[in-house]
Amino acid sequence: MVIRQLFVGFTCAIAVGTSSAAANESITYAGAGGGLAQVMKTVFDDPFAEQTGVAVNALATSDRVSALKAMQVAGRVTWDVSELNPIEYATASLSGWLQPLDWAVIDPLGVLPPEAKLPDAGIAATFSTVLAIRTDKLPEGKTMNSWADFWDVETFPGGRALQNQPIDNLEFALIADGVAPADVYSVLSTEEGQDRAFAKLDEIKPHITAWWTAGAQPVQLLSDGEVDYSSAWNGRITKLAEQGIPVEINWNGGGIKGSYVAIIKGSQKIKASQDYISFLMTDARRSAKFASMVPYPGMVNGLYEHLEADTGSNLPTHPDNVTAQFVTDAVFWGKNLSALKERWEDWILE
Repeated sequence: MVIRQLFVGFTCAIAVGTSSAAANESITYAGAGGGLAQVMKTVFDDPFAEQTGVAVNALATSDRVSALKAMQVAGRVTWDVSELNPIEYATASLSGWLQPLDWAVIDPLGVLPPEAKLPDAGIAATFSTVLAIRTDKLPEGKTMNSWADFWDVETFPGGRALQNQPIDNLEFALIADGVAPADVYSVLSTEEGQDRAFAKLDEIKPHITAWWTAGAQPVQLLSDGEVDYSSAWNGRITKLAEQGIPVEINWNGGGIKGSYVAIIKGSQKIKASQDYISFLMTDARRSAKFASMVPYPGMVNGLYEHLEADTGSNLPTHPDNVTAQFVTDAVFWGKNLSALKERWEDWILE
C-alpha cells in the first residue's frame, strides 16, 4: 500500500449512521487500553451501543500477532475487531487471518478515500514519525527544514537521537540523500537502495547520542536538553510544546502511519463488526471530536472542517502537512522487516 497526496482537499462533511442490530448483542474489540480506551469509549463505543444496541467489549491487548496466530491455529476466535499497527496488519493480512470487508456496506456514501479502504482492513487513525527540533538550540538565523539538514552536522551542531529500528530510519536516510518522499519505497525495494540507505546512515551514526526505543524517550531527551534534534511521534511533540518547551515539528519527510481496524477471520459477528468499523471511520464530526482529544486523525472527508485551525494544523493529515510526507508501506515492511532488522542489528553494533 502506498498513499500519495490524496488526503489534500477533503471538503465534504457527511455524517453516516450505522444500521441497526439486534439488541443485547456484543462484539469484542482488541485495542491498546489505557487512556486511549477511555477516549474510544466516550467517542465511539458508548454512542455505538446506544445507537445500535450492540455493546463493545474493549480489551487491552499487546503482542496481537501471537494472539491472532494462536486463535487461527486453534480454530477458536475470541476477538471480532482488532486494532493493528502497520507491522501487525501486514503480518495478519499476508497470513490470511483477516476477514474481507464489504466497503459498500461500511462506506455507502463514499466519504472515505480509496487509500483508507483496504480489502481486509480500514485505516481508522494516523500518526507521523517526524523531525522534532529544539528551536532555542538552532544556530542564529538558521532553520532546520529537512532530514538533509538533520544530517548536516556542520551547519547544525548538537546532539541527535533516532529510534533504534530500521523502519523510518532507512526512509529518512534516503530522503536525506535526495530521494523524494513519494519515491522512497521504489528505491528501498532494491538491494542498491538498501545499501544506499545504510551508507547514508553511516554518515550520521557517529553523531547520534541516543537511540530511543520508547515513544517517551525523545520527549524526555528534548525536554532535558540532552539532544537538540530527534525523530519522534507527532502527538507527543505537540503536547511537549504545550508545556512551554521550545520545540517544533518539521513535517518534511515525515513518515505517516496508519492505525488499522480489521475483522478477525472466524468471527461470527461480521455484520455488527462492519457496522462498528463504519461508526469508527465514516462520520466527520465524530472523527474530529476524537482527533481533538487524541492527535491521531482519521481520514474521513470533511474532518478538518470540524476542528479548530490551531488543532488541525498540528495533525499529520492536515493539507499543509501531508504533501511533504511519505506513508509507511506496511506490506513492504511485513515482507522485509526480518532481513532488514537483522542487518540493522549488525550495523548498530559495528
